[in-house]
Parts: sequence; structure tokens; C-alpha cells
Amino acid sequence: MRDDNCIFCKIANGEIPSKTIYEDEMFRVILDLGPAAKGHALILPKDHYKDLYELPENTASHVMLLAKKMAAQMTDKLHCDGFNLVQNNGETAGQTVMHFHMHLIPRYKNDNQKIGWTPGEPSQEELEEIRNQITG
Repeated sequence: MRDDNCIFCKIANGEIPSKTIYEDEMFRVILDLGPAAKGHALILPKDHYKDLYELPENTASHVMLLAKKMAAQMTDKLHCDGFNLVQNNGETAGQTVMHFHMHLIPRYKNDNQKIGWTPGEPSQEELEEIRNQITG
């Protein structure tokens, strides 16, 4: 299942050249052209899924196993000091290409990157209301 108009489908399936660091029958892992840090890579499924919500459970589990494998290899080879896995869903969440992908971002001391958020301060009542909304 591919989308002929999707640039990530074309890259994942070898129609557009990329700096591939891993490939199997389900995924291609490429270096990001606009890296947050040295070695920043993307896991791209070869099949087209818009986001996490469309991703089959079996594929989702394979993504996490591959992320673990790649993070270990990249940490060993690049000697980074930490690692971020980032996966955005929807434009509001920062997704710019509507093809599921996971960012593998090696982190280095003093790399000047900030991947995070400003922590909120909800009350216990607000947390309980949200918990009930999700589980109810």
C-alpha cells in the first residue's frame, strides 16, 4: 500500500536517493536532511500510513524494535551522550510530512537542541477529571 504522491513513500522504496543506514522488507532508515544533531535519522515504513492512528499494531511493534536496535548501534558508533525518539501525529503536533515516521536523534552535551515542553501545573482535581475522561 503506497501513495504515489508521497515523498516518503518514494524515498522508502528507493525511487528517490537517500543516505540509507538500514533497510529491510518493511522499513528504510535514512539520515535526515535537516538534522537536529549529528546522525539524526528517520525510520520510514515502506507502506504508506498517514500517522500512528493508521499504523497496524504489528508494524508499530516492529518500529519500536527497530528504533531500539538503531539507537544502540548509533550510540555505539557516534558516541552520543543521550538519545531522543520523536514521533509526531498531525500538523498541530509538528508532523510536516503525512507519512508515519519516527525520528532517531542522537544527543550530545552542548548540542544546543531543546526537545521538550513547558510543564503545566494541573491540580489533583484536574488530573482526576482528565483520568476519568480518558478511562470513562
